[in-house]
Amino acid sequence: MTRQRKMMLEELPRRNYSPGTIRCYLSAVADFARYFHRPPDQLRPQHIREYQAYLFRERKLDATSVTQKLAALRFFFIKTLRKPWSVAETPYPKQVRRLPLVLSQEEVARLINSARNPFDQVLLMTLYATGARCAEVARLQVGDIDSSRMIVPIRGGKGREDRDVMLSPVLLEALREHGSRIKPKVWLFPAGHRHSATQPLNTKTVWRACPLAVQRAG
Repeated sequence: MTRQRKMMLEELPRRNYSPGTIRCYLSAVADFARYFHRPPDQLRPQHIREYQAYLFRERKLDATSVTQKLAALRFFFIKTLRKPWSVAETPYPKQVRRLPLVLSQEEVARLINSARNPFDQVLLMTLYATGARCAEVARLQVGDIDSSRMIVPIRGGKGREDRDVMLSPVLLEALREHGSRIKPKVWLFPAGHRHSATQPLNTKTVWRACPLAVQRAG
């Protein structure tokens, strides 16, 4: 591990960045250095502009993805290297804001019913009914389901903020069936679908459940 990577790895958690953001930021800086075949602390604003153009032109990334990578580089230069960063020289790309596609109730039901197995079906129901993010659902524990108040506490969500989301009776019943089927001990959705697993489900596994169901639902 290089000294700069070690410094960044120490600085990010100190500023309360989430594990997911830390992984993305470290990966972005490593990719930046790899593109120029030079250590990132030897690169300058002109390299950042060239890298940004490469991300758009050759990698075909959208403005949101490029902005995330620039945010990682900005953190690296300002917080890790303590170097100045000129927004005028390296502006964030303008993002196009589009309204999301809202599915009908029938489409949502078809999507959930098209899950490849009962485990994925409950995952999709939980995502839809709570509005929680993939990482938040993956880290839900058995004790988080508060049936007396009909809420689900989300701890350490985006921005490390806690919040409560509503628990619908339909989801509660589905979670009870899920619990009786796999008998989870700690994590509501344990890794490998095994009740004895000591780790929660991987976030990517949660994410993949949706496009697989979309494909099956047509």
